[in-house]
Amino acid sequence: MTPSAAMREYLAEIFRLQEDSPTVSTTNLAERLGVSPPAVPRMLKRLKSAGYVKHVPYQGVELTDRGRQAALEEIRRHRILEVFLVQVMGFAWDEVHEYADELSKGLHDALAQRMAEMTNFPQRCPHGEPIPDEDGRLPPVDDFCMINLAVGHKGKISRVRTHEPERLKYFATLNLVPGTEFELIGRAPFNGPMRLRVGREEVVLGLELTKSLWVT
Repeated sequence: MTPSAAMREYLAEIFRLQEDSPTVSTTNLAERLGVSPPAVPRMLKRLKSAGYVKHVPYQGVELTDRGRQAALEEIRRHRILEVFLVQVMGFAWDEVHEYADELSKGLHDALAQRMAEMTNFPQRCPHGEPIPDEDGRLPPVDDFCMINLAVGHKGKISRVRTHEPERLKYFATLNLVPGTEFELIGRAPFNGPMRLRVGREEVVLGLELTKSLWVT
């Protein structure tokens, strides 16, 4: 059974959520997809019967090997689209996630491949997320959340893990984008804000914002 566009959307979001937790709850899935909670079990039943997900009692769902492969194919289309929209069409990085969500539903693999060619076969999307290759293999990513850093750490922004346009716009104004080098020069106690040196500027970030920044 070839997954429908709606099924692919669910599988891709389950994959994203599984990056932070082995299993995914129906509540989290509904929130991320912007659908009503009763709609999720119905779709999960379809995905389970098709062999794309399995239920973990009292925990949620996780992808099967087949589901992971389908999810990575969808994520490849989505992230290539994001790169194309930014590099070729001139959209800002805070605009492209929703556009790519809509456009990827009908994107043929041949078109995705041509977009990849036109953007020099990117390995990361504009937000720094890895792009699977044609065989569904992800390039290696060795990074960690900024919240875990100690004062004095010097590093580079690897990924900005949020789809919220306002947050992305704010990060851009601070030049906290993938590839930017920084130094952590201060950290308030009790989960207080962090002070970063970015170029010649000092930047103060609250705890919630630092959770979105993954670094090397």
